Amino acid sequence: MGLAIMAPFLYSCNNDKSEPKADPAETETKVVADFDHNVEQFADIKILRYQIPGWDNLTLKEQKLVYYLGQAGLAGRDISWDQNYRHNLTIRKALENVYSNYSGDKTTADWTSFETYLKRIWFSNGVHHHYSNDKMKPEFSKDYLVGLLSETNTKLEGDALEVLFNDKDSKKVNQDKNVDNVLLSAVNFYGPDVTMAEVEAFYKSKKSPDAKKPLSFGLNSKLVKENGKVVAKTYKSGGLYGAAIDNIIPWLEKAQGVAENKAQGDAIALLIQYYKTGDLQTWDDYNVAWTAATEGNIDYINSFIEVYNDPLGYTGSYEAIVQIKDFDMSEKMAVLSENAQWFEDNSPLMEDHKKKNVVGVSYKVVNVAAEAGDASPSTPIGVNLPNANWIRAEVGSKSVSLGNIINAYNNAGSTGRLKEFAHDEEEIKLEEKYGQVADKLHTALHEVVGHASGQLNPGVGETKETLKNYASTLEEGRADLVGLYYLYNPKLQELGLVDDWKSLGMAAYDGYIRNGLMTQLIRLNIGDNVEEAHMRNRQWVSAWVFEKGKDAKVIEKVSRDGKTYFNITDYDKLHDLFGQLLRETQRIKSEGDFAAVQALVEDYGVKVDQDIHAEVLERNAQFKSAAYSGFVNPVLVPEMDDNGEITKINVVQPESFPKQMLEYSANFNFLPEVN
Repeated sequence: MGLAIMAPFLYSCNNDKSEPKADPAETETKVVADFDHNVEQFADIKILRYQIPGWDNLTLKEQKLVYYLGQAGLAGRDISWDQNYRHNLTIRKALENVYSNYSGDKTTADWTSFETYLKRIWFSNGVHHHYSNDKMKPEFSKDYLVGLLSETNTKLEGDALEVLFNDKDSKKVNQDKNVDNVLLSAVNFYGPDVTMAEVEAFYKSKKSPDAKKPLSFGLNSKLVKENGKVVAKTYKSGGLYGAAIDNIIPWLEKAQGVAENKAQGDAIALLIQYYKTGDLQTWDDYNVAWTAATEGNIDYINSFIEVYNDPLGYTGSYEAIVQIKDFDMSEKMAVLSENAQWFEDNSPLMEDHKKKNVVGVSYKVVNVAAEAGDASPSTPIGVNLPNANWIRAEVGSKSVSLGNIINAYNNAGSTGRLKEFAHDEEEIKLEEKYGQVADKLHTALHEVVGHASGQLNPGVGETKETLKNYASTLEEGRADLVGLYYLYNPKLQELGLVDDWKSLGMAAYDGYIRNGLMTQLIRLNIGDNVEEAHMRNRQWVSAWVFEKGKDAKVIEKVSRDGKTYFNITDYDKLHDLFGQLLRETQRIKSEGDFAAVQALVEDYGVKVDQDIHAEVLERNAQFKSAAYSGFVNPVLVPEMDDNGEITKINVVQPESFPKQMLEYSANFNFLPEVN
């Protein structure tokens, strides 16, 4: 619910507890116009770097806060690896040992394949693709790997070795409607013998003390069987992942000591208490306090939050993001928060589904200073939290757009795909002139207005309970539709956000349809269904409006010179169709209509037109740019005086992607055990 993923092509071993080892003598990062964002490319991945604008304007106390929060995030890094798959840490440690110690021939195709495979695992925080959820297969033989293991005296055996080459645990998250989604998902939120029916029964039996403020049962726990009974193992100090959590807490305590204000410090204190106890009421108390703590230049996200990796949407993946406010852009975009009620009142939702009082929607453009866990190396571009519906309704939410991340994406070089897949020159010119602004506004509208919009009917349960495995894609599609509906609206020009609302809206609609019906397919292999929640929502939104507008030819499917294009002929009618679909998706959420969401997603969002898919892959083959991008993080390097006190913190760009991954593994290796 909280994440907005970057739509492609437009616009996602010692126990040393000290800071990462980096050479302060390296060139310190400066915010420069000609900054090279590109690091390297391999397989379908491009690695980028980002700057931290405004770093030198922070006080030393603020820099310390950023540093401590960044270290806290990295201390939990291994949690996300283990959550993604039970063998991930064992596999990573073995392959990293081979990479670091192999002294044989490194000029062979097999060694190159080995390096690429390890980089892909680093990028995905495990052996399953970060986006498709498919297990990534090595392009070298088992015999070759066994030879490398032997030559470097590395141990990797049993299932952890065999699974790299067999078909077991082939999907991290399996969302197929015809299977047991828990049993057939490799993600490590459930014991290997726990079934979907058992999970649903377990959580159905849980009752919150206050039905109007339901606790997030399952958010920080793993369900396993003990003596035939399903029990929850809680993530906390002294519990599951306690070895890592006990290294997160001291950094949070340091951060609390340099908090910018009492509200921020009190929120951090509650987060520490939550990590110590695992108590879900404390988690809600923390979220209320964190949401209300809007003053200050620094903010953060840290804990078990997003539930996209759980096939049933209960358990949160560990993630951490540290943010510095971008004052100029935040001031410009605050107008969306200030007008949140207008957007709600003028939406096409049924009156009973509109919020009468949209409260506490704070919006900031921020610059990322550190990321870890599920947010790195592949990062969102926008975040809206907390996820609990009752907190959003009563207290509000925080929406942020990650400005320097978006800037890095937009300045990392053009792929040329626009000219290949756009229908005509007019479409290309609109995208080139308005595309980046449209993307930023769509992200802002998605986060600030979209996720804050609408309300559940009285007595309807939480969305994860009513809509089950379709909850995430429905919520993301609903927020997308709010953005799409208002991107083509004169209100944006009235608010001073655009100079030509109609042209901007046309560019936004062109890009969304082009991506949803065609270009995002380069991320799939022939024959694959769409699995990832955001890809599904972009397809079902686009496919639904295409079909509903067929008779009026709102969107034409054009064939020219053997190539397919989708051409929007009536933007006003498409706007109306987006409004109709928004109304229906909110009805589905408000009423908890499982049959309707299943039909919507399965009919429009899962199956792929195989002819178009083959054509898209063939047309895309000419482009060398990778389909996915992610980031190395700048390294924050403290300078100390003779008393061990920090006197300055330098920002240093890492030398390479492998070096950063190895440094992380060396300095934040707190989960040696296999869970």
